[in-house]
Amino acid sequence: MTGLGFDRVPRASGPIVEGLSADGFRIDGRLFRAALLTPEAALEWAPPPLDALGPGHLAPLLGLSPAIEFLLLGTGERMAFVPRALAQALAGRDIAIEAMDSRAAARTWGMLRAEGRWIGAALMPF
Repeated sequence: MTGLGFDRVPRASGPIVEGLSADGFRIDGRLFRAALLTPEAALEWAPPPLDALGPGHLAPLLGLSPAIEFLLLGTGERMAFVPRALAQALAGRDIAIEAMDSRAAARTWGMLRAEGRWIGAALMPF
């Protein structure tokens, strides 16, 4: 059949989450237990417990110029709510936050970066 194929669209630059397991996230050939993803780099991250997560823990993402459109928060094995103080602090910077389990956040990261979206992600371990 002709004419039914998908056109290939150039992928945006930046880190690619290649896989994930109980050991962590495989990003650009490296294993990360937890990671902060900027549109241009993957960074090792030692997150606090979710209820203690604050803007200071996300400084590499919040200091980008231009600012990220929004932040994907991978909350580990299960989806959990964003701490209210963190959501309010990000809203004060005009940055929305979307929480989901870390598997979903890693998948969503790939889809949105492929669209060229200027986003950040914080992926907590399983």
